[in-house]
Amino acid sequence: MSFFRKEPAISCLLIGLGNPGTKYRKNRHNVGFMLVDRLAESWDIELSRKKHGAKIGIGAIGGKRIMLVKPQSFMNLSGKPVAKIARYCRIPVQQVLVAFDDLDLPLGTLRLRPSGGSGGHRGMRSVIHHLGTQDFPRLRLGIGRPPGRMDPADYVLQDFDPEEELLLDQVLARGAACLERFVREGIDAAMTFCNSKTEI
Repeated sequence: MSFFRKEPAISCLLIGLGNPGTKYRKNRHNVGFMLVDRLAESWDIELSRKKHGAKIGIGAIGGKRIMLVKPQSFMNLSGKPVAKIARYCRIPVQQVLVAFDDLDLPLGTLRLRPSGGSGGHRGMRSVIHHLGTQDFPRLRLGIGRPPGRMDPADYVLQDFDPEEELLLDQVLARGAACLERFVREGIDAAMTFCNSKTEI
């Protein structure tokens, strides 16, 4: 008998990366978590279950059952729970989409790609390592570069500024629409929609 049991009828995993705990909840580094929370709210999915070191919620979009995932390890160790959930569901990596913050894109910019490297993001580096491949879709959510000579490690652990919050809300709304397109129509249609503009 396999160690992993198949989750019935799960066709897609939508995963956001972040750090667990209220201390980090509004940090720039947690925009992946914020997007999953937005999806849960929009799609009326409760993130009430815990499995393999992650908070999960299951729902249906366009007749397809999807699982929302928030790994509860810290960011740099995200790969282990992501890989465990993927194996538990026995789902192809092409249907495992990971959303995460990106310093190299300005706030308001989203980029959806079917594969790629970590771009120096330690959470993504962990996911790639534990999945054993970089050939899975990812949504990069721009958070911009730190001002002046600020250490990027300090910048990502800061909360968004109040003047950034309106734009952040628009980012999360567009990101949610992009992922709904991914579930309903696939990666190509979602990329056309998501990547059509450089900024919101």
